[in-house]
Amino acid sequence: MVIKNVELETVCGITSTLPENQFPEVAFAGKSNVGKSSLINALMNRKSLARTSSQPGKTQTINYYRVNQDVYFVDLPGYGYAKVSVEIRAKWGKLIEKYLHTSKQLRLVFLLLDIRHKPSDNDTLMYHWIVENGYNPIIIATKLDKIKRSQVKKQVDLIRTTLETGKETPIVPFSSLTKQGREEIWDLIETYAINYDADFYEAEEESKEPDGLNEA
Repeated sequence: MVIKNVELETVCGITSTLPENQFPEVAFAGKSNVGKSSLINALMNRKSLARTSSQPGKTQTINYYRVNQDVYFVDLPGYGYAKVSVEIRAKWGKLIEKYLHTSKQLRLVFLLLDIRHKPSDNDTLMYHWIVENGYNPIIIATKLDKIKRSQVKKQVDLIRTTLETGKETPIVPFSSLTKQGREEIWDLIETYAINYDADFYEAEEESKEPDGLNEA
C-alpha cells in the first residue's frame, strides 16, 4: 500500500456524535500500552502521527485517521488500566460499545495482544465481546521483537487456546521495531476492507445499469 496522505480527521469523546464516514473503517482495540499507536504509525509509515506514550490509559477518545481516500483507521480507547477509576473505565467501555453498534462503515476489527504473555481476563472478555457484537476480530500479537524466534509458535498457540479462537482466525505476530507483520496486516486490510468495498460498490453500480434495449 502506497501511503500518499494521512490525516487525523476526527476525535470523539464520550459525549461526541460519531461521524458517518464514506470510506470503510478498520478498528484497533487492545489494552493500554499494548502498542496500538506504534502499530498504526508503522502501517502509515509515520513516526508520531498516532501518539505513543509510556503512560497507560493515555488514549481516552476514539481517533479517526483517514489514509489516502481509501480507509479510516479507528483507534479505540485502551482498556484494563487499573489506575483509571471504575467510572471512567465504564465510560470508555460504553464509548467502544457505541462505536461497534453504530458504525455503518466498520469492516474489520484488529485486537492487539502482547505476544509475551498469556491473554488476560480483560483480553479474553474483549475478544468474546467483539464476537458477540457481530465481528470476527483478527489478532495482532505485538512486541514480537521482545521474544526469541523459537518461542513464537508456542506463544501464538497460547493465545489461540486461551481465547478459544477457531483455526480460521488469523493471528499475526508484529514488531513495531522491525516492522515484521506489516505487509501481512496490510494484505488483510486491503482484502477485507478496501478491495472488498470497491468490489461491492462496483457490483452496486452495475446493478443500476439499465438492461439493453431489444432490437426492433
